[in-house]
Amino acid sequence: MRHLLLTATFALGLPLLAPAAMAGDVALVLGNERYDTLGRLPRGAEVTVATAGLSALGFDISVLRNGDAAGVARTLEGFLEVVPDAGRIVVALSGRFVTDGERTWFLTADAGAPGILTLGETAIPVDSLLAVLARAPGQALLLLGADPGATVEFDPWLHEGIGALDIPQGVTVLTGEPRPVADFLRDALGRPEGDLAALLAEDGRLVAAGFLPASFPFMPALPEVVVPPAADADRIAADEALWRRVMAQDNVEAYRGYLRQFPEGRHIAEAQTAIAAILSEPFRDERLAEEALGLTREQRRDIQSDLTTMGFDTRGIDGIFGQGTRRAIMNWQQENGFAQSGYLTMEQVQRLDGQAARRAAEIATEAERQRQEAARLDRAYWEETGARGDEAGLRAYLMRHPQGMFAAEAEQALERILRQAQEDQAARESGAWETARRQDSARAYRDYLRAFPEGPHAAEARARIAAIEGAVVPVDPAQPPGQGSEPGSEPGSGTPQAGQAETDRARAVEEALGLNSLTLRLIESRLAGLGLDPGEVDGRFDNRTRRAIRRYQEENGIAPSGYLDEQTMVRILAGVIGN
Repeated sequence: MRHLLLTATFALGLPLLAPAAMAGDVALVLGNERYDTLGRLPRGAEVTVATAGLSALGFDISVLRNGDAAGVARTLEGFLEVVPDAGRIVVALSGRFVTDGERTWFLTADAGAPGILTLGETAIPVDSLLAVLARAPGQALLLLGADPGATVEFDPWLHEGIGALDIPQGVTVLTGEPRPVADFLRDALGRPEGDLAALLAEDGRLVAAGFLPASFPFMPALPEVVVPPAADADRIAADEALWRRVMAQDNVEAYRGYLRQFPEGRHIAEAQTAIAAILSEPFRDERLAEEALGLTREQRRDIQSDLTTMGFDTRGIDGIFGQGTRRAIMNWQQENGFAQSGYLTMEQVQRLDGQAARRAAEIATEAERQRQEAARLDRAYWEETGARGDEAGLRAYLMRHPQGMFAAEAEQALERILRQAQEDQAARESGAWETARRQDSARAYRDYLRAFPEGPHAAEARARIAAIEGAVVPVDPAQPPGQGSEPGSEPGSGTPQAGQAETDRARAVEEALGLNSLTLRLIESRLAGLGLDPGEVDGRFDNRTRRAIRRYQEENGIAPSGYLDEQTMVRILAGVIGN
């Protein structure tokens, strides 16, 4: 910093500059986004990639992005060397500033919390730069891009921001936020013969101070294309040799060095194009640094795997760094305080690998803890359900833990229970059938059918019932509800077993009950539920209904008539209500 102050002081004693037409135009652009201790300033370094317009207009530009004190000192030294021969001078500073109210300093990327007596080499005095600009009155422009919300106080005498500036005669100062300053540098100042006053009015986002006439054509015209004079063989050979070295270095300083040594060289256009391309690529140095690592396909897969482990989606682990991987790298860099370039350094690769290894260990530990907890819950549920050995408990366990620790054991036990149940069912069915065969009565076969309606002997049981009970007597379909068979015949049998008088009395008793169609259907439904086959449940008593009533009466110790009396009706309906 002492060297800078001395140089600036020396600049004050320089003679007046040569006319603009005879001198070159120079620019100094410093932009800081990433600070070691003061935090990030979004878009603070955007001015460093906004110089293509100035380069096309022939400016000799010194650019530094996120420079520390040593890097800024070297850049300033190179800039001050060309200032004495300069025509127009443009200085753009974007980043964090500190002021005591009257003086202002620009902070380098490695600046700590400054104090009024400890500013040191990490603080560049803006007043000194204004003194340098004062040597080109009417052709000097200072752009300052600062954080508009800066409110930090570093000590009782210093706070962040831009203070009052003592602007020399003939110097123009523009201030604003980093983004508008970068836009103005890139777009407005890149217009040939641009009128500074009109450009500021058109933009409307910057505040102007100092020298600013109503009409101020500040920027130069496009440089004329000059056909270089014929050169001798030695000069051509020297030009080509230097160009080969410059292309091998492939950086802005190398190309500018070529332009200074061969201002009419054979590769001027290529050098200018290369400078513009480099300055337009924000993270070119970072890209080249990553390429220099020579990462193999397998190493790139490892990096993608590490990013995935840390929760950053690379959209695949294939060893190809596409947009998904670059975005994941940028997100990881942001989370870890690095510039979001999307390109990795060896330090970052190693840090990412260490973080991923630790995270993988944490994931494994958590997975083991969850496995043990799941096993504990599995075992506890087994003790409460399947371990008891009953069918309900086994089914409950398998429903909750179909792939559980005891699932195989539960399935085997359940299979044994079901097999035993089938064997018991078959034994009961066989015994029931033997009983029915031994008794060989309609009632015994119906007992079998009630117990085993789909049993292997169900068809045979129904056939025996039909054989025992005989044929069905045809019924007149026009017979009214509640009426029985023809006089003199026994309901359901087709053979005369009761006298006409008894049949008439039974019919009269039923008619005296005064049953409606709903009650008749309830009785038919109950008889059907008992397996007595009363026919269709329609409230019409035909021969099948009469036969069913007679069977019910026989089975329940009531004198069989095939007609309803109060005792039969009450017992049948009591069964319906009970169900």
